[in-house]
Amino acid sequence: MNTFGRRSVLALLAAAPAALLAPAALAQSDYPNRPVKIIVAYPAGQSTDIATRYFAQKLTQALGQSFVVENRPGASGNIGTAVAARSAPDGYTLIMGASGTHAMNPALFENPGFDAEKDFDAIMLTALIPFAISAGPKANINSLSELIALARKTPGKVDTAIPSVTGQLVLEMLKQRDVPLFGVKFKGSADAMTATLGGHVSVLIDTVAATRTQLGKINVLAVTTAQPMASMPGVKTASEQGLANFNIAAWNALMAPKGVPPEIQAKLSAEMRKILDLPETQKALSDLGFERAPVMNTNELNAWLREERRSYAQTIKTAQMKPE
Repeated sequence: MNTFGRRSVLALLAAAPAALLAPAALAQSDYPNRPVKIIVAYPAGQSTDIATRYFAQKLTQALGQSFVVENRPGASGNIGTAVAARSAPDGYTLIMGASGTHAMNPALFENPGFDAEKDFDAIMLTALIPFAISAGPKANINSLSELIALARKTPGKVDTAIPSVTGQLVLEMLKQRDVPLFGVKFKGSADAMTATLGGHVSVLIDTVAATRTQLGKINVLAVTTAQPMASMPGVKTASEQGLANFNIAAWNALMAPKGVPPEIQAKLSAEMRKILDLPETQKALSDLGFERAPVMNTNELNAWLREERRSYAQTIKTAQMKPE
């Protein structure tokens, strides 16, 4: 091969990596150029599903491609979460992660089918999902202080409806504060509420979203957030009523399979921040009984998620909680 020929081949070889990278870079810059799927690991119609569909609609309007919700329920959210974990890290499959799937299940299940930290990149914390502690109309309990006094006077005798794993976690945290309620598990919010209104159990621990459906019939004693909630006017926090620093809420966070290009993550994060800043979004979340999540950068969010997993794992271990 003559000198000119060698130079031509070397030039082609040198240009090859750039040529190979160009399509990938282009694909990232025009993301999304086809529909995007957001997996919800719970049944349609639940609050997380409703909120995700709202965000999907807003992302569709903002980015010009369809964002479509796909429900993949089962095994306490593990099935859909495992599907998301195995998806291609190209930004076209996302998941609305939850405290149940990404903080509790890793401690509850020996092998949930995914690694909550290693298999996902967190994009944006979207909402906090507070809980309410309520008394039934036949319970003759009018305040949280009355409930605390009754539980301490008759430990393990105050029947409390628990419709979810997170509800049980709230119950266990109350026990750790010397509020020894007796948990009665139900399959869902509707059954738990029916039992509470009917006087079969005295107390209910459920999400604000579920509790608000029966305001006026059920006596809401406290919310579990650090600050009072606008959607629960007149209801004080547990911290304000003798349980200092009592603060627990479930949460949702938009996530992607680990390895999605940073440019795509940044684009999604920026758009979600704009959506969350909209007054109509804050109203939509409030109407669901959700709270706007604190704004965090990637490092802050990852540190926050690690602490959530650590805290939940500690409570689950101490209480010897088992998966449903």
